[in-house]
Amino acid sequence: MTKAVLIGPPGSGKTTLGLLLADLLGVSFRDTDTDVEAVAGKPVADIFIEDGEARFRELELQAVRQALAEHDGVLSLGGGAVLNEEAQALLAGHPVVYLQVGLADAVQRVGLASARPLLVLSPRSQLKKLMEERRPIYERLAVLTVVTDKREPAELAEEIMKGLQS
Repeated sequence: MTKAVLIGPPGSGKTTLGLLLADLLGVSFRDTDTDVEAVAGKPVADIFIEDGEARFRELELQAVRQALAEHDGVLSLGGGAVLNEEAQALLAGHPVVYLQVGLADAVQRVGLASARPLLVLSPRSQLKKLMEERRPIYERLAVLTVVTDKREPAELAEEIMKGLQS
């Protein structure tokens, strides 16, 4: 079973913290977006543009299923992976950590020129909408919530590790 599953909106620090936490725990790190890109043979943004969001979500669910079944380290899920009810059910019993981030920090981290497919038009308002829609799901699935605003990644990784061990 995974040591930690990181969830949260774009810009919450899932990849950065996932790598640090995996290092602290002495385990490997895996990102479902990277898995999706490997299967599709193209970046997430291109999947959205060329194949559509529905196809991306299919690939994402497949990646979540596979990673939860075979990965025993730290796992980062794409921000929208938790929208799928099957993915939510698969997360039951896993140490899910919600990385909560405020809009200002998320916008700064994501960058307005990024290739995030769901943030193409009016990135700030789109990100705010995504964060508001997904927050209740993130909160419900999490066994631990960590606020990442204005905090150093190394400090956060330590806090997550301690929170999961208690």
